Amino acid sequence: MSRSTAPWTLRRADAADAASVSACAVEAFAHYIPRLGLTPIPMTRDYAAAIAHAQVWVATQQGETIAALVLDITEEGFLIDVIAVRPQHQGTGAGRALLELAEREALRQGHDSIYLFTNEKMSENRALYERIGYVEYKRAVLAERTRVFLRKPLK
Repeated sequence: MSRSTAPWTLRRADAADAASVSACAVEAFAHYIPRLGLTPIPMTRDYAAAIAHAQVWVATQQGETIAALVLDITEEGFLIDVIAVRPQHQGTGAGRALLELAEREALRQGHDSIYLFTNEKMSENRALYERIGYVEYKRAVLAERTRVFLRKPLK
């Protein structure tokens, strides 16, 4: 879908977006609580701090944040830290548009790959990432969670 016909607008988040980004993440990840037996980390993030210190993008539709993306640069490279799409907007392409934006930003900022991590129990997320070119390269166990790290080469 070309940007001109997309039913949403992608833009950098600003301080005024913190509450709506947080609400988006809570809605997007709440259904995982029963499966995981704990609260997913994106539901408890300080998005005001993320907006101030990382690269946060939102997809908005009629003034509402329908999806959010948190990008960061770490020792391991260019990170997709959080991607969240409100349940009623999943499957519309908003998440894919944000993932593509993340890849463009990684390249623009001089990175030849991009990585992310997800909980091993979020199998549908892992399947999606693998379908679009991400490859698992490590796992880490942290406080009752097993994180699966995936990387995608961009060049």
